Amino acid sequence: QVQLVESGGGSVQSGGSLRLSCVASRTTYSRLWMGWFRQAPGKEREGVAAINARGMSGYSNSVKGRFTISQANDKSTLYLQMDSLRPEDTAMYYCAAAYAESYVIPSLRASDYPYWGQGTQVTVSS
Repeated sequence: QVQLVESGGGSVQSGGSLRLSCVASRTTYSRLWMGWFRQAPGKEREGVAAINARGMSGYSNSVKGRFTISQANDKSTLYLQMDSLRPEDTAMYYCAAAYAESYVIPSLRASDYPYWGQGTQVTVSS
C-alpha cells in the first residue's frame, strides 16, 4: 500500500509559477511510476506528467515546455514545477503511483495508477 500526500497548491496570476510536492511512503521506490494528474470541474481527470525510478518521464502536450517533473534522489518525494501558468491550468492536482516496469516511459492514463493522494488545488487567474 502506497501512501501519497500532496502539498504546494495555491492561487497565482497568469504567467506565474508554483511547485507541487508529493511525499510517498510505505513503498519500494525502485519499482514505482509516479505521476501528476489534474481534474477541472466538469472535466475528466487527465495525465499531466509522469516519471519512473530511472528518471524517464513523459508530459501531456498541454504542459510540455512549461512544467517539469522531478523526484528526490531517494525517490521518496515527487515534484512538479509549473511555470508560465495559464487560467486553463486551474484544477485539482493529484499525485498518483503504480508498481510498474522501470524501462518504459510511464503512462499518463489515470486507470493505470491504483494509488492516489487527496489532491491540492491550483487556481490561475487572468
